[in-house]
Amino acid sequence: MKKGIHPENYRLVAFKDMSNDDVFLTKSTAVTSETLEVDGVEYPVVKMEISRTSHPYYTGKSKLVDTAGRIDKFKNKYAKFSK
Repeated sequence: MKKGIHPENYRLVAFKDMSNDDVFLTKSTAVTSETLEVDGVEYPVVKMEISRTSHPYYTGKSKLVDTAGRIDKFKNKYAKFSK
């Protein structure tokens, strides 16, 4: 392993999924100014919109997208421009 090319500031960081409030700890060099208390210990926190606990691929739950309704809305909205 080459010396001097790896970061020195590895530390435990809390990653928080904002969609379901799940928190997990892992080592990271991510820079953050916020902290979060987990099990009585304060850690720097990185907020995420989606993680393995909320992503449809991992949870097996998918959102139903109403494409037919969107197409009908589009056609109704722009019908006045057609001749």
